[in-house]
Amino acid sequence: MPGIREQRTVPYSAAQMFDLVADVARYREFLPWVVATRVRSNSDSEMVADMVVGFKNLRESFTSRVLKRRPDEIEVIYVDGPLRDLDNVWRFADLPDGGCRIDFDVQFSFRNRVFEALAGQYFDRAFRKMVEAFEARAHALYGNNSSSAHSVA
Repeated sequence: MPGIREQRTVPYSAAQMFDLVADVARYREFLPWVVATRVRSNSDSEMVADMVVGFKNLRESFTSRVLKRRPDEIEVIYVDGPLRDLDNVWRFADLPDGGCRIDFDVQFSFRNRVFEALAGQYFDRAFRKMVEAFEARAHALYGNNSSSAHSVA
């Protein structure tokens, strides 16, 4: 199954980044291609959410189960949608000198292997753009560094 791994260091705490990623209801405000979200259920440890992504006239819906282990990890498990599989894990680790390291890992597979081979390169770019959107959102919410930042959730 194809996958994408990304690692970033940001000047925000693990708890701040965890809260930002866990705030699925607001994804539409800052993530490219996210048309709508609906949180079906939500607790401190688990969420079930639907997300509609779109580009031009194409719209697809996904349902995911989100396991939350604050502030260290968010695991997203694909429940239903147009792909065969789409799972990802966010890991957050505070750094000794401030800020945190984010490790993002996504695995995906299409129902059609030929389409998977053709579309894989575009998924890579799309997911990297989405990670950049999370960084930009953190900057907008928390400022330039963690000393002036506060958590949103």
